[in-house]
Amino acid sequence: MNQLLIKIILTLILSLVVSFRAYAEPDPQLWPIVKETFFSNRAIQPVEFMKIEAPRRAESGAQVPVTLSLDNAKANGVVLKKIYLLVDANPIPLASTYHLNPILGNFELATRIRFETDSFVRIIGESVDGKLYMASREIRAAGGCGGTVDGDEAAIRASAGKIKLKVEAPVKLGEPVSVIFNIKHPMRTGLQRDLQSQGYVPAFYINKASFNFNGKPVMSVDVGVGTSEDPYMKFNFTPDVSGTLEVQATDNEGKIFKQQVDVKG
Repeated sequence: MNQLLIKIILTLILSLVVSFRAYAEPDPQLWPIVKETFFSNRAIQPVEFMKIEAPRRAESGAQVPVTLSLDNAKANGVVLKKIYLLVDANPIPLASTYHLNPILGNFELATRIRFETDSFVRIIGESVDGKLYMASREIRAAGGCGGTVDGDEAAIRASAGKIKLKVEAPVKLGEPVSVIFNIKHPMRTGLQRDLQSQGYVPAFYINKASFNFNGKPVMSVDVGVGTSEDPYMKFNFTPDVSGTLEVQATDNEGKIFKQQVDVKG
């Protein structure tokens, strides 16, 4: 069975599961389905050097704060090139994929994601030699992927793509500095209904964000609809000289949004 067909089947299965399991306990039986879809028969090793910090119960399934971290010292020589962020019970489980570079150091990133129902959230790290590692935790949250949407469509589209990019002071060259990225966007999932017509609203979302410092890659993110409205990321990187941090984001309709900020030690 090809990968596309598997993903279609998974989406249908999880949609049915979600519809019957609102506010249910996180179900560990969903993980084998998700694993087979995204990682086939590859071995995945649970580890302590990756962590997920998040509330056990979130106030809103539409905005669930999570922090992902990697401790290179504890990794004992394992070097990760990617981190996948997944929510088992979401209709589309893969929320985002982070492509890492050494300038990130001990990777730590805070973001906000969606939960349709109570679920395990997982990060899967892929090393440069192709091995997979996992950290996971349970979160109670619901209602973040479907529901209805309303508002002035023209105003929503006019504001979509406006970026706030900030490097927190003080900046000390050779030490980690914090970057805050926030982009205005509705991040429509394709599973939401128009409040008036009750028809499904087409998917409309940021699908990529790439960060570069002095023209060299820091991190790129494949963004999915499991990421919350107005995508937010806070992460560290370690500049060794002053320069310019740039971000370029794109959406699924092909629009490009850019912003930059000076980094001065």
